[in-house]
Amino acid sequence: MRSWRAAGELGRAGRAVSVGPAVVPAPRASLARQGGGAAGGSSEAVPLEEPGEEKPNGEKHWGPPASRVAATSSDRNFMNKHQKPVLTGQRFKTRKRDEKEKFEPTVFRDTLVQGLNEAGDDLEAVAKFLDSTGSRLDYRRYADTLFDILVAGSMLAPGGTRIDDGDKTKMTNHCVFSANEDHETIRSYAQVFNKLIRRYKYLEKAFEDEMKKLLLFLKAFSETEQTKLAMLSGILLGSGTLPATILTSLFTDSLVKEGIAASFAVKLFKSWMAEKDANSVTSSLRKANLDKRLLELFPVNRQSVDHFAKYFTDAGLKELSDFLRVQQSLGTRKELQKELQERLSQECPIKEVVLYVKEEMKRNDLPETAVIGLLWTCIMNAVEWNKKEELVAEQALKHLKQYAPLLAVFSSQGQSELILLQKVQEYCYDNIHFMKAFQKIVVLFYKADVLSEEAILKWYKEAHVAKGKSVFLDQMKKFVEWLQNAEEESESEGEEN
Repeated sequence: MRSWRAAGELGRAGRAVSVGPAVVPAPRASLARQGGGAAGGSSEAVPLEEPGEEKPNGEKHWGPPASRVAATSSDRNFMNKHQKPVLTGQRFKTRKRDEKEKFEPTVFRDTLVQGLNEAGDDLEAVAKFLDSTGSRLDYRRYADTLFDILVAGSMLAPGGTRIDDGDKTKMTNHCVFSANEDHETIRSYAQVFNKLIRRYKYLEKAFEDEMKKLLLFLKAFSETEQTKLAMLSGILLGSGTLPATILTSLFTDSLVKEGIAASFAVKLFKSWMAEKDANSVTSSLRKANLDKRLLELFPVNRQSVDHFAKYFTDAGLKELSDFLRVQQSLGTRKELQKELQERLSQECPIKEVVLYVKEEMKRNDLPETAVIGLLWTCIMNAVEWNKKEELVAEQALKHLKQYAPLLAVFSSQGQSELILLQKVQEYCYDNIHFMKAFQKIVVLFYKADVLSEEAILKWYKEAHVAKGKSVFLDQMKKFVEWLQNAEEESESEGEEN
């Protein structure tokens, strides 16, 4: 009843459409499309629902018949039961990214060799060719082939033999092995490698691996080719293009036994030192942890410092000989210090310690100046010091008085005395509780004949170190004045006599 009343009201307002049992007011847009609209044309009703079942209160239920709903649902279920059609025999196209590219190093070789032959001996043209070709050729994938050809002029088989040795069309003479055997020429070739690796940074690791491989293949190369490779390696080590770790390949047994490793190393170091000074070379060796492995360039029966020193000195590499001696001495000192520390902690008799140290000095050719500093360090490390400044001085004097005879044995030279004084000064400065004990320690050593007047006066005037200089010189002022007066008195007495 409510819907009929609403429809009548719309009709009275002039905007209604004819209504009936299945009619509702139409929207304005619909009226306009049907020719009526606001202008008053004829209008048609828009049926939305069909009368359905009658409700208990007598009203009609408007909506689709239940039978139609059931039929629609049934049809939908029927359609779902049918399987979807499947295409058989269809070919699926492989995506381009999933396709595996063929590995064709020979094609890469042919292109590279042709370009190098066209560039000729003009290394600038070679560098430009390599720079531009990198955008067309896969340097990353064929890095081994690339560097094999640039160094040896041909692809190399495992072991170092040339794969294309019989076919000159697949080789090039514009490579390192075919270059003149002089430093400037090889340096020009090194510049080609530097430019190439700067342009294609991803080749850096591949080039390092290539050089390690080439060093393993040294037996397959002629002596001239070995020399050129050694020169190239030294120059590239000097420029930082290669790390010193490539030298580990030289420690291979076969190269060491036949003397190839030592011979190659000499040529390499000469070339390296032509680019950088000895300090730079030795620093690189330390960083690569090779400073202690240089003796491994020789067979076991020749792995001695003397043999190494003679071999490298005769080759004009005395700097490396001296470096190895120093490194060997440092290693020996560490072992000596460790053993001394253990003996002192066990409170071995001083006579036994003296004998042991003298034997080690003789066996390892250690000077007294190297030993006195070790002794001081070991003696001071043998005690757990008191934390109170007023008590530590007394403890130190008591401890040092016990070991003064040991220090006296190994401070027989003026230089040894000065080194001991400097060690005492540095120790007292680094350990703040000993700052006020410096003068007392020096006086103790003077009375125990560990330090002489001359050494103390020289230290006071010129041989002291910078650490705590003003504090310690002030402490020593009165004692030094006393020494000077005593010296003057003794001189005057000598003149009177």
